[in-house]
Amino acid sequence: MTELRTTPITARAMGTDLRRVDGLEKVTGRAAYAADQRIPEALSCWLVQSTVARGRVSRVDATAALAHEGVLAVIDHTTAPRLEDTSNRELAILQDDRIHFRGQIVALVIAATSEAAREGARLVRVEQEAEPFEAELREDNATYRPDSVNPDKETDTEQGDVDAALTAADVLVEATYRTAYEFNSPLEPHATVAWWSTEDGRETLTMYDASQGVHGVAQALAPMLGLAEDQLRVMAPYVGGGFGSKGQPHAHVMAAALAARTTPDRPVRLAVTRQQMFALTGYRTATISHVRLGAGRDGRLTAIEHRVQEQTSAVKEFAEQTATPTRMMYQAPHRRTSHRLAVLDVAVPSWMRAPGEMPGMFAHEVAMDELAVACGLDPIELRRRNEPDVDPETGLPFDTRRLTECFERGAARFGWADRPTRPRATRDGEWWVGTGVASATYPAMRMPGNVARVESLDGGCYAVSIGSVDIGTGARTVLTQIAADALEVGTEAIDLHIADSSLPMASVAGGSSGTSSWGSAIVAAAQQFRHDHGDRPDPGLRSEASAMRGDEVEQYSFHSFGAVFAQVRIHRYTGELRVPRMLGVYNVGRVINPTTARSQFLGGLIMGLSAALFEEGVRDPRFGHMVTQDLASYHVASHADALGIEAEWLEDETPVFTPMGSRGIGEIGIVGTAAAIANAAHHATGVRVRSIPLTADRFLG
Repeated sequence: MTELRTTPITARAMGTDLRRVDGLEKVTGRAAYAADQRIPEALSCWLVQSTVARGRVSRVDATAALAHEGVLAVIDHTTAPRLEDTSNRELAILQDDRIHFRGQIVALVIAATSEAAREGARLVRVEQEAEPFEAELREDNATYRPDSVNPDKETDTEQGDVDAALTAADVLVEATYRTAYEFNSPLEPHATVAWWSTEDGRETLTMYDASQGVHGVAQALAPMLGLAEDQLRVMAPYVGGGFGSKGQPHAHVMAAALAARTTPDRPVRLAVTRQQMFALTGYRTATISHVRLGAGRDGRLTAIEHRVQEQTSAVKEFAEQTATPTRMMYQAPHRRTSHRLAVLDVAVPSWMRAPGEMPGMFAHEVAMDELAVACGLDPIELRRRNEPDVDPETGLPFDTRRLTECFERGAARFGWADRPTRPRATRDGEWWVGTGVASATYPAMRMPGNVARVESLDGGCYAVSIGSVDIGTGARTVLTQIAADALEVGTEAIDLHIADSSLPMASVAGGSSGTSSWGSAIVAAAQQFRHDHGDRPDPGLRSEASAMRGDEVEQYSFHSFGAVFAQVRIHRYTGELRVPRMLGVYNVGRVINPTTARSQFLGGLIMGLSAALFEEGVRDPRFGHMVTQDLASYHVASHADALGIEAEWLEDETPVFTPMGSRGIGEIGIVGTAAAIANAAHHATGVRVRSIPLTADRFLG
């Protein structure tokens, strides 16, 4: 395998609306997701969960469950296979009697059918000894300083004399902003099928998993199970969304592996229920942001402070990087950010679309709107006056920013010039009407270690292989377009193979890094293939390569930017909120497929709308569990809520970042959206709400 310095490729297929290459399979129902895999003689596994938030399991009585027809086995901490490595405590299930959070897996029931497994799980009697616990995030208990925040960023940063600059500021905005617990809630629940086999005396584990990264699953589980990575094969041919929750394996994946180890030569299927997902498969922590902005009377920032409090789990640390976008968004000579955690007896939080950027930019952009009001400035003009010449955090120039152009184009399309300057100025019958705006940003990321393979086939066609996963974003389609342009052939000549850990290494579908990382590797393999074998190769030749990051990458700061506009209508008597119009304008480099890109932008905007108006996980601190554990009580936006939503982008490309000239687009759509809606709600009513979701009661009285 060669590491190659790639050269930019010419766009032929890229930039066109190539129909999704997997579209036919999906709309006809032939696409088989993890739980759909037809594996002969597969057994079903059901989870038994703890009902206390902290303590120990004193006894598991499986007598009634084992007497039920169809139930074959019940596994608990006394009978489960032992793991070689238990350092990942989220995955090290059934290894001892300790209970770390309510909903933790304490037993597994294996049966001939899912119905029998479910009934068997109901019949298992688990005796638990409860201990004192803490499960409530408060300002007074979020005091622990992590060593770093996700993925490996500094916990705290400071430049200049922030306190002195804030004291001397002509205008000071000081407020606290809150975001709720949010749950990823993909359409496809998490599911795993696993089976063990032995060949030539060598044990192997094969899995179908609803995962955003098959290699990541293999890397996490293999050492824990005492396997080499090539003894564990993970496949994820189709995945019905993840939004980050499927980016890392959760405890149910290990549960399937352990259950299957006790059923030689028979696969085990484990499908997590929607209710169980609220306890086991990740979520976004609630956040408390304390923001202080100091500025001159002209609105130019002199100081920024953003202190974040959020929560992690006692069983495994996760620190959301909520204040990090504040470090680079606007120019100010004095700046301070920090993160502190409450360590709680709760399930492990994890990635959710735009971790850090989504809650952090909500706080920062609502604070900027408050500053605009305090300074008597148009919110767009305030942002224009605080545009940095270089990245304020690193001092590096942006490869491209063009945020002011996003605002200008969006303002023209949205009719911003007709906006009244004062709040509560527009009424339509019984509805107050207002408009708001916010900035969006997301870092451009390329993950190391990605490898692609190109093999020549008959008829001038090519097999292109990489172990990446398409979670519904259209990765199969855009990678086909990239491969075609890199090999200078039509898309019909590309036979793409993905979503299998037996294929060359690929990073997770997360951090808006997939296309940049995998596409660059495919370009490297294509260019290596041409170097090795020429333009008219015989069938059966192959080359592998990964893309080398050039030194020029260290000379720039790579981020995508955007402007989000929202119109809000609030009923003057009931407080009901509606968002009839939203527009996002983005600068994200070259857009490889306009159809799939628009889908990603719109999906992000709708998810931001959902966070702004509906999504709120409620934990009962008396018992430690999420009360909202289904889609009847945890509300998400529906079709009726997503009305006039539009997205567009600037024509741009960044060949210094990727040979395709592209950057990631999957997450920027959710960033700034809730802030734009909150700002529009203030403009409509004059009521400033600093926490989401924006519920009707906030606007009454």
